[in-house]
Amino acid sequence: MEAKATLRFTRGSARKARLVLDTIRYKPVDQAQSMLQFSRRRAATVIYKLLKSAVANAQQKDPKVDLKQVFVTKAVADEGPQMKRYMPRAQGRAYMINRPTCHISLEIQTIE
Repeated sequence: MEAKATLRFTRGSARKARLVLDTIRYKPVDQAQSMLQFSRRRAATVIYKLLKSAVANAQQKDPKVDLKQVFVTKAVADEGPQMKRYMPRAQGRAYMINRPTCHISLEIQTIE
């Protein structure tokens, strides 16, 4: 049994989100949740909520699913559009600041 969850246009860079996703890939769901709960990275809180959503999607498909046999099989962070902002500088200049966004997708699957 397989379930997916995606989150689009999340504030933060895809590179930083990939660091968190690499730690939970191919791990059991309960272990991945505890790793995300105690991670100090900012992207971990968003990914934790996304993992909870994927688990809820799996339980919606099959209410009898055993969460001890569910693993994170796919965890991907792709770049989204950059928000362009301007910062006033000296002598009437303006510097552009890029605020990155990313799209995160998780897939969990039962492995017997």
